[in-house]
Amino acid sequence: METTSRVGTAGPAPAPTPPTTASAGTDAARRQVVEGFVRATFPWYGLDAAFTGPRWLMQVGTSADGTVQHGTTGHGEEPSIRPDGSGPDDERFTAVVTVAASPVRRTGDGTGVLDATSVSSAAWLAGSGLLAYTWPPQLDHALRDDWLEQQTEAAFALADDLDGPEWTTLSLPVDGVPVPFHYRESEFGWVLAGTTGGAHIGAYGRGMSAYGLGFAVVEDLAGYSAAYR
Repeated sequence: METTSRVGTAGPAPAPTPPTTASAGTDAARRQVVEGFVRATFPWYGLDAAFTGPRWLMQVGTSADGTVQHGTTGHGEEPSIRPDGSGPDDERFTAVVTVAASPVRRTGDGTGVLDATSVSSAAWLAGSGLLAYTWPPQLDHALRDDWLEQQTEAAFALADDLDGPEWTTLSLPVDGVPVPFHYRESEFGWVLAGTTGGAHIGAYGRGMSAYGLGFAVVEDLAGYSAAYR
């Protein structure tokens, strides 16, 4: 599979660390996330106007030379990371991942090669994003890293085999036009991925059905008001 999270390497990427959202953390962290979204040279996607709940900016991913490669917008209730299994488990959220469609290319500083992106890139980022917020509440915290690494490798393998039996297909509107998506469910939530225009779209969520969703280009980042508090 080709992803922007790996530079000149093969095999699964390291287990993801919990994402930093623009509505959490320090003011400097929030500004850094917002600036990353503004700096991108490709359009961002989120849920369409049919969704009327809270929206926020999550995180951006950059290449070695600082070029923005992908990012995630959040919708609904911000998922909490509960290592002790405490807190509500009825959160309703959807995160939408946008990955710039890019060919194989050299980094800006000429020191390496960036893999091409594909729909598998979006599936991988969505799958690992869901895992970053979820692990079995009965799991000993000391074993979390081992569990997360194993599950991340599995998510990587699944994203590399979108025609495999673990995936089904569904059609969802993107800017009002039906687009086919690869879709799978797990005990942790659901993941989907598809391609439209000059970008690949991934999404993951819990508590909100994927079947009723629609996606659209984010015309105004100010609509994701949590980033500007």
